[in-house]
Amino acid sequence: MRFGIRVLVAVLFMEHGVVKLFGWLGGPQVPFVSLYGLAGVLESFGGLAIAFGALTRPIAALLAAEMFIAYLKVHAGLSPWPMLNQGEPALLYAFAFILLCIEGPGPISLDAAIRNARFRFVATTRKV
Repeated sequence: MRFGIRVLVAVLFMEHGVVKLFGWLGGPQVPFVSLYGLAGVLESFGGLAIAFGALTRPIAALLAAEMFIAYLKVHAGLSPWPMLNQGEPALLYAFAFILLCIEGPGPISLDAAIRNARFRFVATTRKV
């Protein structure tokens, strides 16, 4: 379950980044050296890392912060209600990334594979 949700959130999030960076999917490409360009880099490469479960907790914390800043900077000033200021996706992503920070990537991830390999290495090299 966690694997499916993590990958789904990451792939949907990456769509926002590739639109900003490359203009794919019919969206407008933004200048690379701008706040929107930085957001595109975070969304594309951060989403890719989350999809694979690599450095999940720190990257999810960074992406949650990005989404809260995006909400405050772009949406919150339009209306106090997310439904009216079109900030629902930003808040949903922020809370999804907070959940990933708390819960971690799950057993099907690069983080888990690295942790398990490190544990096996330490367990086999330790002398009793």
